[in-house]
Amino acid sequence: MALPAHCNSLADFLAWDNDQPGRHEFYRGEVFAMGGARRVHGLVGPNIGAALHAHLKGSPCRAFIGGMMVQVANDAAFYPDVFVTCDAADLKTDMVFRQPRLVVEVLSDSTQAYDRGLKFAAYRQIASLQEYVLVDPDTRRVEVYRRNERLLFELHDQTGADTLHLASVELQLPMAEVFDGVEPAADVASGG
Repeated sequence: MALPAHCNSLADFLAWDNDQPGRHEFYRGEVFAMGGARRVHGLVGPNIGAALHAHLKGSPCRAFIGGMMVQVANDAAFYPDVFVTCDAADLKTDMVFRQPRLVVEVLSDSTQAYDRGLKFAAYRQIASLQEYVLVDPDTRRVEVYRRNERLLFELHDQTGADTLHLASVELQLPMAEVFDGVEPAADVASGG
């Protein structure tokens, strides 16, 4: 089925998207096809997701890795690379999650502006969201945007740190685990 240029509502989009072989995101009536991910993207997201899964075992929270939709508003739904929810209704849903505590996006050249701009602006509407994390596997830049006491998101740049600190779930994750399997940028550039 061809990609619709426009859906009248989120309900229309969900009904259409459920029958599609690929993933799509929805924002204010527009439908966006999700492109294929590179190998480094396929390593970093699962590395973080696996660490979160192990860390949250026995808690009322769960981590989800790719393929699960988060409804941001009545007119927006995205597929974050990794997210955590502690919401009882979310933990019973089959398809659409609504109350993430933590969202992680792994950046690529083609998605970086979208993840930093439109997506982040939309995610900030979710009252339950405490942290939004952007990870660039090519530059190893790691930015954690954490909601402060005034309910504004503050940047906690963790680029170059030994540990990724995720306060929303009380996790200290060694950066070596975040980037496990990803060659340093110098090796990638030289083909080594």
